[in-house]
Amino acid sequence: MGDCSDFFEDVPEENPANWIDGVYAGPNGAQLHRDHQTRVDAARSKVAADQARLDSAISKIIAAGIDTRKTQESQYLTSNWL
Repeated sequence: MGDCSDFFEDVPEENPANWIDGVYAGPNGAQLHRDHQTRVDAARSKVAADQARLDSAISKIIAAGIDTRKTQESQYLTSNWL
């Protein structure tokens, strides 16, 4: 009788590495799942970085708008009292 690898080649559904969350994924399913998960994680990281840049830009725009409004209000009040 051969070793375990021979058995798993003949009967891949018996190999626990081919099961993902209780579902048989085929002889290369676990590796395909890991590869897919790596791509998903990279995409999520990129989205998070993009969102952080957007949040920063939005904060700067809001701050500039608030500063502009304060300046305009100050000028209005000053001009009305002079």
